[in-house]
This record gives sequence, structure tokens and C-alpha cells, in this order.
Amino acid sequence: MSAAFELDRFKHACREALTESTPQSVAREIVARAVSEPAALLAALGEPTRATVQALHHSEDLTILNVIWAPRMTIMPHDHAMWAVIGIYAGREDNRFWRRLDEPGGRIEAAGSRSIDQREAVSLGRDIIHSVTNPTPRLTGALHVYGGDFFKAARKEWDPDTLLEQPYDIAKALRLFEEANASRSRA
Repeated sequence: MSAAFELDRFKHACREALTESTPQSVAREIVARAVSEPAALLAALGEPTRATVQALHHSEDLTILNVIWAPRMTIMPHDHAMWAVIGIYAGREDNRFWRRLDEPGGRIEAAGSRSIDQREAVSLGRDIIHSVTNPTPRLTGALHVYGGDFFKAARKEWDPDTLLEQPYDIAKALRLFEEANASRSRA
């Protein structure tokens, strides 16, 4: 039998991680423990039913999100301008990593990839550029913990066609989740 996931205890542990000398490493261990018991997370957060970005905690120095990716959904290359920890509790998240080219316009090129499976947690450094795809025909559920204000940080995104840099548009990113839901309801 799995241990119960307690959201308040999880948030408190993540806040405490900020006081450590290596907050990202400590946060990764906290997230890894949480996603190691997917049934407990599903019981606490609910079975995913639609693509969404649900803020579980939001402050100037810490953001915790429950991100639900629609089947086959992809989001454009972007950075976070802060460290991040991603843990998967349902499904899979494929990450493509990018590097900046030394040319005008801030173009990027592919630099590698990594799948994150259920029960896995990974850390991303503050300068990492990645795009994300849910390659499965099911919803993917992920805990995302950020060492800062995910919604207000000055971040960058890259056009998926031209790979040129532009300011990150949080409203556009959130619309992608709603568009994915609309596509699912039409299918």
C-alpha cells in the first residue's frame, strides 16, 4: 500500500529546500519521493481529465505546478530563467534540448533529448532551453517545481518554425493547453 501524498507537507518541504545550500538538489529528492508513488499523487490531485497548468503554490521564490499534458501535445522551445525540477506521475514527457547559435536573432539548434517516464524526476538548470512533447495517446501528469516566480520571470521562447528568440508569452503558452483540450473534444 502506498503512502498518502499530502500537498501541504510537500509544499512545506519544497519551501524548506530553499534554505539549503543546494536547494535544487534537495527539491529533486522531494519530487522524486512524491512521484515514486503515482497512485498516492493521483489520489491527492485527482485523475487528470484535461490539459492544464494548475498552480499548487506560487510565490516570488518558489512555484509548484501540476502540469497535465494533452496526448501528443507539444510546447515550443523555452527557458525558465531559474532552476526547475520535473517529476512525472502519469505518462511520459519527452524533452528536446536546444543550444543558442552565435548569430543574430538568437537562433537555436537541437542539442539532445531525454524522456522522463512515470516515477522519474529530473533537474534542469536555469539556462536550459527545452521543448516538451507528450508522445503518448494519454494525458501525462507532472509535478514541476521552480526556484522562482514561474509566471513573472523574464523568460524567452523560440518560434517553433524559425527557431528565433522572442520574449516568453505566458498567456500564449496557457492558450496552447486550452487549444489542446478543444482539439481533444472535437476528436
